[in-house]
Amino acid sequence: MWIVAGILAGAIGLFVWGRPRADIVGVLVVVALMSTGVLTPTEALAGFGSPVVILLAGIFIVSAGLVNTGITQRLGEFVVKVGGRSEARLVALVMVLSAGIGSVMNSSAIVSMLIPVVLTVTAATGLNRKRMLMPLCVAVMISGMMTSIASSPNIIIEGILGERGITPTLGFFGFTPFGVVTLAVSVVFMLVIGRNLLSRNRTGAADAQEPSTFDVIASYGLRPRWHLLHVSADSPLVGQSVAAQRQPLRDRYGLDLLGFEKHTRGAAQYLSARPETVFEAGDLVFTLVDEQQAAAVAADLRSQVTGPRADDERREVLQNVGVAEVMLAPESKSIGMTLGNLDLATAHNVTVLAVRHRGQNITENLSSRTLDFGDAMLVGGNWDDIERLSDSRRNFILLNLPAEYEQRLVAPGRGRAAVLILIAMVTCMAFGWLPSADAALLGALAMVGAGCVRVDSIYRLISWSTLVLIAGMLPLATALAKTGTTTLIAHHLVDTLGDLGPTGVLAVVFLVTAVVALFISNSATAVLIAPVAIEAAQALHVSPQGFAMTVAIACSAAFVTPVSSPTNMLVMEPGGYRFSDYAKVGLPLLALTMVITVVMARLIYLPG
Repeated sequence: MWIVAGILAGAIGLFVWGRPRADIVGVLVVVALMSTGVLTPTEALAGFGSPVVILLAGIFIVSAGLVNTGITQRLGEFVVKVGGRSEARLVALVMVLSAGIGSVMNSSAIVSMLIPVVLTVTAATGLNRKRMLMPLCVAVMISGMMTSIASSPNIIIEGILGERGITPTLGFFGFTPFGVVTLAVSVVFMLVIGRNLLSRNRTGAADAQEPSTFDVIASYGLRPRWHLLHVSADSPLVGQSVAAQRQPLRDRYGLDLLGFEKHTRGAAQYLSARPETVFEAGDLVFTLVDEQQAAAVAADLRSQVTGPRADDERREVLQNVGVAEVMLAPESKSIGMTLGNLDLATAHNVTVLAVRHRGQNITENLSSRTLDFGDAMLVGGNWDDIERLSDSRRNFILLNLPAEYEQRLVAPGRGRAAVLILIAMVTCMAFGWLPSADAALLGALAMVGAGCVRVDSIYRLISWSTLVLIAGMLPLATALAKTGTTTLIAHHLVDTLGDLGPTGVLAVVFLVTAVVALFISNSATAVLIAPVAIEAAQALHVSPQGFAMTVAIACSAAFVTPVSSPTNMLVMEPGGYRFSDYAKVGLPLLALTMVITVVMARLIYLPG
């Protein structure tokens, strides 16, 4: 028992110190339990094969599928559309959306996805980002209270109940009433009090935003030239390749080809204007051409010429086709060559749209233009082809990539498949048709099979540090139970606090869990506190589920410090928050969450 107590104390000390990393501490715990003989190697390494670890790995991949396909991005844009310029409406919508998505997604992924959405809103509306990002952070943490797969502590605690033969467990939606009530109270708190605790200024300083594709085009004076060419069935372009028509179109009309929208079996496909691409009837061709030439182009090519598309339609195009600024490197072999001789269209599959020489934009007679050191070129093409220009660092330097480059979707057009997979996974978990780990693993495989997640990226998508930490700490819970340490601590807790009654003990369990979670990860907190709380409930002869739920909710209530949760850290810099900002908002929220949890746990699990 004392050996286990020493290992536990050492692990907590290292967690508080912050060195080494938490996952390394988990490995050290495994080594210590094996080397001291407290657990057999099989018992000590069992955490790495635990259903809890498998379930979490699957959830990471399913979450990535929703991000890759643009589902989460579309939901964020829906908030912007509905919320308009009303700060109160936007705050409420952001919080509800974040909590809803977070019930089935990794919290860090949600925050990373929604921070740019919120910053875009603040830039467009002039609202203060400090009053907008903290509500997002709070809601994402509350999302961990929504379902059994919403957070690592929930999954761990469900596993502990199952291992101890306690039935029923909390259930997939058993957490939902606690999460919904906490979210509702938190939304009201942030709207009435919380925003003003962070800042009383409703408006913020203008944010520096990455330029869009059209901003970059406009900087070269080309924005009025953006047009769509609708290729008709009797157009002389039909059957011709880009390689054959690029130069004639430029010489005759000053027209540059950027990309194509082709339709196959009713689905739109967006391609850059590569030399081998062939014009077909029904193609939409993205071009740069002067308005004065548009009528001649339409008449001679027997095709319709229209202006640019609406913003929401442009986004689909710019998933594949874009522009960037490229500068010649000091030792570039291209210096002194003409653009015609350089022929970037053949060598790199990109089109030079304009040249900037000593501050002057040049858009005509480009093929005969001799390149000089310091010249910048505006090139258009497929994003991957543009990015590959940076591989030739001796010749080219990428100066300016528009915002759309970072907003590309890994798997566009797969959103419907991702949603169906998510629904199937959640349904199997909720109705118990499959064990949660099996359902998550099948969901992850389905995401890969449907093309929502690339096979070569799955190992980067999984937070291995989180899995190693949990796998390392789960055997410590086994050791605590095996040596009787958990029972001893639980009985001591009951002897000391038993006079407070179940409600009082629930409140103490919540507070202890929340305090411990301030210093160590919430996953480790769940592993350490949940078994003690369950044993205490059994010693009091009351429902262990109520105590387990209290620990789970307290683990997610990490509002008070920036280091309590990765989500807090993610918004700290973009929101300009200080440590005191988290305390001002977090302490009242923690108190409210404790009251809600204790009252609801007593009503649901400990009636009478």
